Amino acid sequence: MNQKLYMVSLGPGDVELLTLKALNVFKECDAICVPTKSQDNSFEKSISYNIVMSALDVLEVKKPIVSVYSPMHFKYEDWVNEAEVILETLGQYEKVCFVTLGDAAIYSSIYYLLDIIKDKNEMIYKNCEVIAGVTSFSAASAVAQKALCLGDEELIIKPINPRSAVKRTEVLMRPKIGMDTKSLGEGDFYTFENMYLKDAKITPSKIEKVKKYMTLFINFASRD
Repeated sequence: MNQKLYMVSLGPGDVELLTLKALNVFKECDAICVPTKSQDNSFEKSISYNIVMSALDVLEVKKPIVSVYSPMHFKYEDWVNEAEVILETLGQYEKVCFVTLGDAAIYSSIYYLLDIIKDKNEMIYKNCEVIAGVTSFSAASAVAQKALCLGDEELIIKPINPRSAVKRTEVLMRPKIGMDTKSLGEGDFYTFENMYLKDAKITPSKIEKVKKYMTLFINFASRD
């Protein structure tokens, strides 16, 4: 069995803000794991479930839905239980989706789950694909018709009630072609050039000189 796991971002709540890639994955997958905060595994108050079912209606397909109890207590043992449900589902189906509200990159449990899945089954981890989505604040900006950042303004995303010392990931955009990147400092850098274009290139470090206009640097928070 060639097992494939998709971690699918659902966006901020409107089924029309699902990406085409997410819809294509729903069509391709054999089952969809949907988190719920209800201990009885019901979906009575689940926004995620409603989005998934609306998407399946749009696609005119039916898929098995697997309930994943996610109490949102920020406890490691809860993530372990969720990861085990996902892995058990992959024991029954070849291609499985797990869904998350918003975008997986922003305050989602996706990467906690993937760390656990990596320890339990590295083959499935390596054969996993994360599907990006629309963030709540991007959608809010569009509704308000106000830009989040213009010109040389900065955009700051921060937790209102942090549980511990706050670490920082920096997204560095709009470099000048030919610029030397020494001034960006050191860290866990990735460089993304011409993402999703024919000559796209991802470098797991900071390149020395900027060659392309569409170059993005991310200096990831140290989480060791």
